[in-house]
Amino acid sequence: MCNNSNDSSCIAEILTVINILQCNAQCPDTCLDTCDRGFLGNTVATLGLNTRPVMLYTCAGNGTPWSMPTTKENIDCASVGATCSSVFRVEKIDGNCATFRVLAANTDPVTSPTMPYVATNSFFTINLDCVCALKCLNDTTVEGV
Repeated sequence: MCNNSNDSSCIAEILTVINILQCNAQCPDTCLDTCDRGFLGNTVATLGLNTRPVMLYTCAGNGTPWSMPTTKENIDCASVGATCSSVFRVEKIDGNCATFRVLAANTDPVTSPTMPYVATNSFFTINLDCVCALKCLNDTTVEGV
């Protein structure tokens, strides 16, 4: 996957794999600890994980991760005090476009060690031609997805 430098669908292919894994929540493959690893968690025996959180980097972002509001309000993430996140869960792939759910940091001290993110009702769709890098975070459980 993604070995052809003329193929602009590399990120779309990886996100498709992540989306399938999240829908199935487990897969009996073994492979390297990469974004397109064939299962969620550290081993194929890991149960209960349902999300591979990602961070996106756009071609014009100068190395800064893409950030979106955690609510549906029209908020400028660059403004002071804005509640935004740069951690997302892929929800849908449609050709070279992807829809993501914004994940917020879990502030509950009891559950945050095992579930570092909570689902929001904030979604966005991005043309993957605008994304030049994808960073995968540790697989986790996100309730409500």
